[in-house]
Amino acid sequence: MQANGPGMVPFELSAGEARADEILAEWGEDGRDAAREQLWIDYGFMLAYGTFLGLAAAAIRDLCRRRNLQRLTRIGDRAIWFGPLAAAFDALENACLLLTVGGSGRPFPTLATTFAVVKFALLAAAIAYLLAGAVGLASRAARPPQPDQEAKVRDAARAERR
Repeated sequence: MQANGPGMVPFELSAGEARADEILAEWGEDGRDAAREQLWIDYGFMLAYGTFLGLAAAAIRDLCRRRNLQRLTRIGDRAIWFGPLAAAFDALENACLLLTVGGSGRPFPTLATTFAVVKFALLAAAIAYLLAGAVGLASRAARPPQPDQEAKVRDAARAERR
């Protein structure tokens, strides 16, 4: 595909039938076949990154809860869904792109672009949470705990075990 014109990301973000048709024409039949193959393979990757980002966010959230980082814990309650939701939007996007490659027409390139934009936003939010959580945890570890803070952390850990 890349050797025969634009890559996959410009196709994902084509935003309409006219540009999608231009890209498909530039790719030719070999490029369309390669795109189909890449789109099908991508479903396995979605499963992997959706699972990884969800579990990584849950681990960061749980560590933040144990260290009494309440704001990061509250954000993490939502952030655990960003990766899996991104993968779901990616799956919808790929379905639309497969239909576009197959010549199904008008609404699918626009829908694919919409799903791609949401996917990229969710991925950015998931990664931002992981980074913010890591920074928050590192800064908490660098500071010596206050005596009353240690008791709060212990009490929170006990309550969590119950």
